[in-house]
Amino acid sequence: MSSAVQDYFEGKIDFVGQQRVEEISRIWLFFFTALSFVLGFALQSLKLSFMLLGTSTVVLCVIVLPAWPMYNMHPVKWLPVVGEQTTKSS
Repeated sequence: MSSAVQDYFEGKIDFVGQQRVEEISRIWLFFFTALSFVLGFALQSLKLSFMLLGTSTVVLCVIVLPAWPMYNMHPVKWLPVVGEQTTKSS
């Protein structure tokens, strides 16, 4: 059963998907960090800053952590092994 659970949670994404996740994460965190700082400073509320940043981080995790199909649209095509001998069992 552990193997089935591991297969379910193992996120296999391609290199283009990894790059997309990195870009989304970088832009998202930069934007919401700046937004939470500005709103917290303007309203003089540290609680609001941390709640906004924490909530945005949880939403970001839901967006980028699962292996969504949009992150696996360019699968890697591996070359065949050179010199591999196949034997047929009778």
